[in-house]
Amino acid sequence: MFTNDQLRKYAQVLTWGLTKARMGAYAQGDVILVRSDISGLPLTRYVIEEVLAMGCHPVVRVNADPGCEQSFFANAEDFQLTFKTPGDRELYESLNGLISIISPASLTHLKDIDPGKIARSAVTRKYLRDILDEREARGAFGWTLCLMPTPALAEHAGLDARTYADQIVKAVYLDDARPVDQWESIFTKAEKVKQWLNSMDVEYYHVLSRHVDLRVTPGKDRQWIGVSGHNIPSFELFLSPDWRGTNGIYYADQPSFRSGNLVKGVQLEFKDGEVVGISAEQGEDFVRNQLHMDEGARRLGEFSLTDIRFSRIDHFMANTLFDENFGGEHGNCHVAVGASYADTYAGDVAKLDKRLKQDLGFNDSALHWDLVNTEDKKVIAHLGDGSEVLVYAEGRFQLEGV
Repeated sequence: MFTNDQLRKYAQVLTWGLTKARMGAYAQGDVILVRSDISGLPLTRYVIEEVLAMGCHPVVRVNADPGCEQSFFANAEDFQLTFKTPGDRELYESLNGLISIISPASLTHLKDIDPGKIARSAVTRKYLRDILDEREARGAFGWTLCLMPTPALAEHAGLDARTYADQIVKAVYLDDARPVDQWESIFTKAEKVKQWLNSMDVEYYHVLSRHVDLRVTPGKDRQWIGVSGHNIPSFELFLSPDWRGTNGIYYADQPSFRSGNLVKGVQLEFKDGEVVGISAEQGEDFVRNQLHMDEGARRLGEFSLTDIRFSRIDHFMANTLFDENFGGEHGNCHVAVGASYADTYAGDVAKLDKRLKQDLGFNDSALHWDLVNTEDKKVIAHLGDGSEVLVYAEGRFQLEGV
């Protein structure tokens, strides 16, 4: 589907992202986990070459195919769902980097599985994410991820295989002679917007569109981050708000696939930080199950905006990595229910322990589910001095000169 030249460029962009995503520099002998679905292996070989050129050790892990995954969840008993694989902790405590290549052969193979079984497995494996979060906070770890096309993705996005692949080529700038230079340019522009957003003393953001009327409280010691190399592509700028200050109605007009389930038209009502009302045009029972995964699943973990001047994604892609970065005509706003991102803390992330996270309203959950709204919208910042600033309208951050 991709030429060898495009695959090599893709691997170069991924290692650029991996380098940007880590506070500290990589050193000779660092351990980089390269995790791929089977369909992503054509790209994996080029990623291995780039990791070796960095002087690092690539450790390759291939994910189970849909049949194996379906067999596991269909037949596993509870003690098997909650089993912790020996060696995982040792590996994760030694990792300096992670490149994930997402290339699913199926999006619906788990649709008939009890969502509670998938949730119990996810909660059990959360300790591995906690290890990487702690290492990242110390500057010892960085990560990035990407998408490779598959027939299943193209089918669920309503595109033919060639058009779907072309969307990835366009979004990652693989049609450019020097895609890394394009990413550096976007990185620089995004830095200007983040500095502008972070210079404001914001009491709350008011998001208004046809179906959204939501107030989001950034909270104390927060910062906007994004276009950091963590995702390829990534055009969104976001923060993890104080979940306790979320009030109003949020609506996701973009469909979402999760654990083999397609949901559409999700509407959430927040009151004092908690989801108190849930509805969906399709998949409502699944949404309710997910939002009861644990205590934090009904709280806000992320608030995000994407500028159409950054993103060239203009079609639903049936994958969160691309869909949360949708540009199109109006850009997008998305929120995530569930886990917060520690690196949106404006202080020393290494000191952001569990107690401080609770005090500041950072949310904790095994869930992190992005729900995207692509409607034309305005986002108004209400400042501490009583004034207002229009920060986003017509799909763009309202900063001149970007």
